[in-house]
Amino acid sequence: MKIVISPAKSLDFTTEIPINEYTKCAFLKQAALLNAVLKTKSPTDLSKLMKISDKLANLNWQRNQEWQLPFTKKNARQAIYAFKGTVYEGLDAYTIPKEKIPQLQEKLRMLSGQYGILRPLDLMQAYRLEMGTKLQVDTTKNLYQFWDETVTQKLNKELKKDEIFVNLASNEYFKVVKPKLLKVPVITPIFKDYKNGSLKIIAFFAKKARGMMVRYIIDNDIEKKEDLKGFNYGNYAFDLSLSTNTEFVFTR
Repeated sequence: MKIVISPAKSLDFTTEIPINEYTKCAFLKQAALLNAVLKTKSPTDLSKLMKISDKLANLNWQRNQEWQLPFTKKNARQAIYAFKGTVYEGLDAYTIPKEKIPQLQEKLRMLSGQYGILRPLDLMQAYRLEMGTKLQVDTTKNLYQFWDETVTQKLNKELKKDEIFVNLASNEYFKVVKPKLLKVPVITPIFKDYKNGSLKIIAFFAKKARGMMVRYIIDNDIEKKEDLKGFNYGNYAFDLSLSTNTEFVFTR
């Protein structure tokens, strides 16, 4: 099984990491090229490009200037312990037993505007570069063009025949993947909550549920498509009437 999720804007580079093992990102050359372009941007440029406050622009200008290769445990951090958003709150990586980390490393992939794709133990340095950012690099006008088929080709190399592929990423990030080129079909879990008498996708809850789904898969050694339907974390339950062969809807 392979699972893709989005990264997070919020980062944590201070909490003590529970393991020593780490790996290297597959696309550091491309990440360095992106950083070289970002290094030329002033805080004002970054504020306009990313539509962020002056405070965040200054923070990320500093990050861009300090970004450098090679990555080491002194200047970088394993990705799964670096991202701190709502999805990662649901995943709660710090409480995953050490014996389960190899399974997490094998199954989970994080899509990233800066790094393309990250495994949980891949080292990364702090950054902010959302996939939807219209950053021009050479002849490419945005990050979708920059990464083109690179991420999809990498996923295909890792996917085995008949392996299950679970999309838990946001629409913004999953757009960098080309499903028609993948060697296996994509299953997309969808999480809905009852509000004011009707079912709705509530962004905060849906993000957290994506992380909880990853945790459910790891906790229960899930390998089969049918076993995904047993997801019951956070009081969600599979809804057969709303689901299809490729979209599994969970409600609460």
